Amino acid sequence: MKSNETGQDQNIEPEKTYSRRTILKSAGIGSLGVIIGASGLGGVISARESASNSAKANKNTIPFYGKHQAGIATTKPALLYFASFDVKTESRAELIEMLKDWTKAAAAMASGEMIGGTQNSVYLPPEDTGEAAALDTANLTLTFGVGPTLFKKNGKNRFGIAHKLPQELKKLPAFSLDALDKDWCDGDLCVQVCSDDAQVNFHAIRNLVRIARGKAILKWSQEGFQGKNNPHTKNETPRNLFGFKDETVNLSPEKKMDFDKHVWVQSGDGPNWLTGGSYLVVRRIQMHIEVWDRTALGEQEKTFGRHRITGAPLGKEKEFSDLGLDRKDEAGNFVIPVNAHARQAHGKGDQPLYRRSFSYSSGMAANTGTLDAGLFFMCFQRFPSKQFIPVQKRLGQSDKLNEYITHRGSAIFACLPGIRKGGWIGETLFS
Repeated sequence: MKSNETGQDQNIEPEKTYSRRTILKSAGIGSLGVIIGASGLGGVISARESASNSAKANKNTIPFYGKHQAGIATTKPALLYFASFDVKTESRAELIEMLKDWTKAAAAMASGEMIGGTQNSVYLPPEDTGEAAALDTANLTLTFGVGPTLFKKNGKNRFGIAHKLPQELKKLPAFSLDALDKDWCDGDLCVQVCSDDAQVNFHAIRNLVRIARGKAILKWSQEGFQGKNNPHTKNETPRNLFGFKDETVNLSPEKKMDFDKHVWVQSGDGPNWLTGGSYLVVRRIQMHIEVWDRTALGEQEKTFGRHRITGAPLGKEKEFSDLGLDRKDEAGNFVIPVNAHARQAHGKGDQPLYRRSFSYSSGMAANTGTLDAGLFFMCFQRFPSKQFIPVQKRLGQSDKLNEYITHRGSAIFACLPGIRKGGWIGETLFS
């Protein structure tokens, strides 16, 4: 068995379920509007797929099984659908049953297969909701995590796993200038769904919600996006909604030693069930775009500490040049102001994070009539207490960018280690 650099298995054959491609081939490729009502799969499947499309689907499929979960070190695609769940059942057996069902569904969807295989009964609802049939897998990944309240809530040991709660998996502290809305915070479980197709993402979340019915409910969710041309065709840093390149200084999945040191939980870090996993911090950051749009370019660049067009540190020409934080101008002032975002985020350079954020736009804020848009910040790390928390404390106190943003949502999850073929989500935690 071989694994790629991100820990995803390469030689694993997808489970023999109902393939989106198989559906079209059996129905006759080339026809328009194939209706498979009698098959029990339900709905109308548009038959646009061709042999070349099949090759594309294989190319755009990321293995579900592996040493680490997909969706962390794998290439960030264009679109995000993040969901947080509250577990309602108090039965350990029911929760495990749901996680096993999620595993089967997630593995099928990541492989471009239909959930539930060849269901033919016209008297039962289809197991797969059908809207992703015939669509490319679009680099779909599903990444699962558990929140601290899954272990213990209101003093109660839930599911008999309170003793397995890691020290690092604690509710995040209150940070300066936070204006959190509880409707955008926390959760017992999380799922990060990423792909290059919004309908593929929606299909994945919809089916997980459907499978969880009676055991868990959706607590909150957020869709996100980044520039389409960035993820696969160019090695460029995406721009945020303020027009600046964001995540220039970031850990690279291509450097395994850095990920082992700063991202993946190692044996001995805490309970071994999380070895090979990672801690995920999410923050829903509203950006006050209308205010920013009235701010002069020079002030914008001083706020970030970078030039807008190139992304280079102030006074330099190339994006990935060293920040040069000691540089001063003729008047003796720091070239990169002391309260610039780049300086404050960098600190002493000893708290590296692996950021994997997306922009979001959720229409209009009804109470202000302004755009409800911003950054859905996500970062993975090995030790939140030594990485994200001290960085955010510093940013909350001194970052000039705070004049233009407000943190509305916050949560922390432990992203489980990778899933072996034949295993299931949460197996290491509940075994």
